[in-house]
Amino acid sequence: MTILVVSGTGTEIGKTVVTAAVAAAARGRRVAVLKPAQTGLAPGEPGDAAEVARLAGGQVTAVELARFPEPLAPATAARRAGLAPVRPQEVAEAAEKLATEHDLVLVEGAGGLLVRFDDEGGTLADAARLLSAPVLVVAPAGLGTLNATALTAEALRARGIACLGVVVGSMPRQPDLAARCNIGDLPVAAGAPLLGAVPAGAGALPGAEFAAGAAGWLAPELGGTWTVPSL
Repeated sequence: MTILVVSGTGTEIGKTVVTAAVAAAARGRRVAVLKPAQTGLAPGEPGDAAEVARLAGGQVTAVELARFPEPLAPATAARRAGLAPVRPQEVAEAAEKLATEHDLVLVEGAGGLLVRFDDEGGTLADAARLLSAPVLVVAPAGLGTLNATALTAEALRARGIACLGVVVGSMPRQPDLAARCNIGDLPVAAGAPLLGAVPAGAGALPGAEFAAGAAGWLAPELGGTWTVPSL
């Protein structure tokens, strides 16, 4: 697995911290993180790719293809800024180029799987299909996550894209009943294994502490030691 696409069931659910955890767990490997479209930040502000590099530590190559100032879907943000959008073919070409120089390339999407990159309807799913790359789905822990996860997995299957598995992006330290039950139900909803749970607040940790803990949050398939807990 040279290229892995990281998507989610929505926005603000922990895609960046999960991407960073996967990068940190890939110890000893040359890792690059590619953010096709960064929205909601001004020039010079650190974006998601830079945050992955900070948290993961080591030599992580951080690449952004485009940045748009307003916190909107990439296609909308590009149009409103009068800037050229990012297209799936550009994402695929950039990822493939990085893969010639790195052991693992992580492509982190914006929002959910089918958020538009351009006005022609190009999405992260299109980029994953061009790359023949599996998708890791990041999902929230609580009520409502099963439906969103099932819809994301269904969209992947309809496009012939492999779902590697699901990772909970922010697991409460004291999970409520829904979160506890969802640990068992998420693999059923996704039709793919649960491959980890990143604890809530992990993104606020110092980089060294985050990197040291990452393996314990991810399953062996992602380079970690995590196993599904009995909650």
